[in-house]
Amino acid sequence: MTFRSHMDLALSEARAAALRGEVPVGAVVVSPEGRVVAQAGNLTRAAHDPTAHAEIVALRAACAAAGSERLPGHDLYVTLEPCPMCAAAISFARIRRLYYAASDPKSGGVAQGARVFAHPQCHHVPEVYDGIAAPEAEALLRAFFAQRRE
Repeated sequence: MTFRSHMDLALSEARAAALRGEVPVGAVVVSPEGRVVAQAGNLTRAAHDPTAHAEIVALRAACAAAGSERLPGHDLYVTLEPCPMCAAAISFARIRRLYYAASDPKSGGVAQGARVFAHPQCHHVPEVYDGIAAPEAEALLRAFFAQRRE
């Protein structure tokens, strides 16, 4: 099977989130066969739920579709480095590979800050690939927050 990035779809979800007034983050869960099983953008404001990050929403949908709390063999594409909460959920879901675009020096939980996967208490550590479509994700985030500051 040939690698195919699903980051463009995650970026589409991030753009849709921005149009809803949400922080522009998108996530896509892909089955071991390469089929998209769930996709989402941030919904924290719309759902009045601080846990409704794109990753969590997509993981919940993928788990519901699979009828399981675990997604072994599945990959997750996300436009921003997951926060510690999302990194823990990724570990609990047993995601095989995590692909993310932009780094998050302020709130990241993978390569920055808490570095959830580096802790000995971490149940499962996915393979991590960063920087995929980072310039596009970073530009989307910068434009969103610049607009908020105006």
